[in-house]
Amino acid sequence: MMGFLLIFNGVFMFISGFVSWIYKDGITKHIFYAGIITVIIGALFQFATKGFKKEVKKREGYIIVTLGWIFMSLSGTLPYLFTGAIPSFTNAFFETISGYTTTGASILNDIESMPKGILFWRSTTHWIGGMGIIVLTIAILPLLGIGGMQLFAAEAPGPSADKLHPRITDTAKRLWYIYLGFTLTEAILLKFAGMSFFDAINHAMSTLSTGGFSTKNASVAHWNDQPIIQYIITIFMIIAGTNFVLSYFAFKGKISKVLHDEEFKIYFLSIIGLTLTVALVIFFNADVSSLPTETQLIAHPMVYGEFESSLRHAFFQVVAVITTTGFVTADFTIWTPFLTILFFFLMFFGASAGSTSGGVKFVRIIIMIKNGFLEFKRSIHPNAIINVRFNKRTVSQDIVLNIMAFFILYVIVFSVGAGVFGLLGLDFATSLGGAASSLGNVGPAFGKLSPVNNFNDLPALGKWWSAFLMLLGRLELFTVMILFTPYFWKTNKF
Repeated sequence: MMGFLLIFNGVFMFISGFVSWIYKDGITKHIFYAGIITVIIGALFQFATKGFKKEVKKREGYIIVTLGWIFMSLSGTLPYLFTGAIPSFTNAFFETISGYTTTGASILNDIESMPKGILFWRSTTHWIGGMGIIVLTIAILPLLGIGGMQLFAAEAPGPSADKLHPRITDTAKRLWYIYLGFTLTEAILLKFAGMSFFDAINHAMSTLSTGGFSTKNASVAHWNDQPIIQYIITIFMIIAGTNFVLSYFAFKGKISKVLHDEEFKIYFLSIIGLTLTVALVIFFNADVSSLPTETQLIAHPMVYGEFESSLRHAFFQVVAVITTTGFVTADFTIWTPFLTILFFFLMFFGASAGSTSGGVKFVRIIIMIKNGFLEFKRSIHPNAIINVRFNKRTVSQDIVLNIMAFFILYVIVFSVGAGVFGLLGLDFATSLGGAASSLGNVGPAFGKLSPVNNFNDLPALGKWWSAFLMLLGRLELFTVMILFTPYFWKTNKF
C-alpha cells in the first residue's frame, strides 16, 4: 500500500513538473527528479512485498491510514527540497503535511515569488489530501468503526442501505468523479470571473479540499475589488463542506434526500444565521480608524461603508472558518472582541461528515446536543428508554458514547496542544489559536498566527508539534492515537 501511494504521489509530481515546463520557471528537471525518485522507491516497496498475503484487517487498516499520510508527506517534501524553494526539511515537511491534511497553514513569506511548479504542487497536495479524506471517511472508517463514524453505516456507502455502490473501489471511483467535476467547474467559473487560468485551477483545488493554500500573499483578499470571485469561492466552500454522498444524490435527482438531511439543514442554517450576525456586527461596530491606511481594507471590509461589502466578507469568512478552508478576505481577528471569540469557537465546528473539512463535524455536535437534552427527560423518567434519533433513525448508545469519547478526547488534545505551545514560549492567544487551528485543520489562527501572519516564526519544535496535531485532527484522533496503546500491539484478536 505504501508503494502504491508513493507511485501515485510521484505521478502527480510529474504533472507539477509539466506545469513548470509550460511556464518555464526553471525548476522543471528538479521536480521530475523528485517524481522519479518517489516512483522508484514506491516500485521497490511493491516489489519487496509482492509475495506477501494481501489481507487487510482492522489492525492493518489503522496502520495503513496513518502511515499513508506520513509517507505521502515525507515524499511530498522532495519537490520543495530539490528545487530549493524550501531548503529546510522542517519547513518543507510542515508545508507538505499542511497540504495533505488540508490545513493550509504556511511558512512561506512571499508566496508570489515561488515558481509556478511549486505553487501548483502545493495546491496538488491539498487536492490529493482532500480526496483521500473523503474516501477514508466514507468508504474505510465505517468498516473500521473509528471515532463515531460508524454512523456512516446508516448514511453513506459501504455497509449501508443507501450506498453509492457496494464495493469500496467503485464508491471511491464515483467520489473521484464528483470531486473532479466540482474542481473543474469552479476553475472554469473563476476563469470567466477574471482570474488567470493558473490562479483559477489552484484556487479550485484548494477550495474543494477545504485547504486554503493561495497563489497570492493576501490570499483571496487579493480580489477584494472583484466580489464575483469571492462569491464563487464561497459557494464552492459550502459544497466542499457538504457530505459528498448528498452531492451524489443531488446529481441523481434525489433532491429530497439533500433537503431532508438533518445535518445539512443545520449546517446551512447555521451559515445563514452566523453570516447575518457577523455582517451586522462589523457594519455597526468595527472600527479601523486607528489602523494604517494600506491595511484597512484587509483589516475591515467596511472601509467603503457598504453593507454589501460587510455581508460578503462576513459570508466568506464564516464559511471559510466553519468549513476549515482558511482562505481570508479580511483579518477577522481584529474586527471586534465578540467576533474574535465567535471565530475561535467556529474553528472547532467543522462542516459535514463525509466532506473534506476538519473539526468535530456537525453530526457529532447535533447528537451530543440531542443527547444532552434527553438527559433531562431521563432524569425525570429514569426507567424510560429514550433514544437519540438522527434523520428519523435511532442512534445506538454505542455510537453516542463513541461520539462523546471523541469530543472529550478532542478537548483534551486541544488543551495539551495549547499547553505545549505555551511551553515553547508562545503567548496565550497564539497558543490557543495555534492548537485550535492545527487540530481543526483550519489554517489561520490568532495572535502571531493571525490571517495577516503565518507559521514561519514558530520554533522548529512548534512546527513539528503543529504538524502532529494536523495529522491527529485530519485522521479523526482515534486512527492515530490507537497506535500508541499497548493493547493495539499486544492483542491477537484484533
